[in-house]
Amino acid sequence: MSESVPGNSGDNWDRKILEKVALAAVQEQRRARHWGIFFKLLLFIYLFALLFIGMGWFGKKDALPGKHTAMVEIRGVIAAGGAASADNIMTGLQQAFKDKGTQGVVLRINSPGGSPVQAGYINDEIKRLRAKYPNIPLYAVVEDICASGGYYIAVAADKIYVDKASIIGSIGVLMDGFGFTGLMDKLGIERRLLAAGENKGFLDPFSPIRESQKEYAENMLGDIHQQFITVVREGRGKRLKETPEMFSGLLWIGQKSIELGLADAMGSVEYVAREVIKAEDIVDFTPRENIAERVARKFGAAMAETLVRLAGPNAVLR
Repeated sequence: MSESVPGNSGDNWDRKILEKVALAAVQEQRRARHWGIFFKLLLFIYLFALLFIGMGWFGKKDALPGKHTAMVEIRGVIAAGGAASADNIMTGLQQAFKDKGTQGVVLRINSPGGSPVQAGYINDEIKRLRAKYPNIPLYAVVEDICASGGYYIAVAADKIYVDKASIIGSIGVLMDGFGFTGLMDKLGIERRLLAAGENKGFLDPFSPIRESQKEYAENMLGDIHQQFITVVREGRGKRLKETPEMFSGLLWIGQKSIELGLADAMGSVEYVAREVIKAEDIVDFTPRENIAERVARKFGAAMAETLVRLAGPNAVLR
């Protein structure tokens, strides 16, 4: 005679329910893990694509049109290591002149000036390329401003085109810095500068200015200014209608600059390409920064410039 165990069927039923719940939980965890892996993979692919685009591996120029106007842009302050550095602009110009479909080159300028050395490099390279490719004209087209170092570059062009409201000129040189001696006296800070060489602490911002060093700096700026004037006279030739104020650092708007011979005519990039060069298609040969370069420059350049400016004066065409 068999005996039945009270509650045995109920226990089995509870166990089966628990097993089903546990199995469902495990399956749900597996699904969640699979979806997590899927979304992480999508994120990885997205970031990898951004990296490729940022490094310039995607987005290369399409096939160039048969005949076109080549354009190189100078935008912002002309300085080593920046977007408007001599290295960048010269590379763009070389590629523009070398291209077989180039009918003419337009240098689009929107710059307040900058380093006289960088501007001089670009001016010299323009002259070299024009001599090497005598059948390819180069025109400068000014947008908002073409001052000082920007104009130093522009005068190497065959012609300069402006807008009626463009700002042209500032043919001069400056050296700026800071003097902290008065503030140091108020704060009770003593400057201790040790140097071998009478002028090693030349125009030190933390020491009182010495007249002999000031005079030397002014003479040096005068020499650079004279170099600038010579470049303008050579570039503009008989078109230049000199006045006593022309090389004083003053600025003029587009129409007045034409009257003075600092520029030649009104016109935009599109106008020059269509009406002067007769090649309406415009191809931009300006080297562009990728994301990695841009981030590095933004984090490093501002700090470096601040430290340099605090360390001492700098000669600038602006």
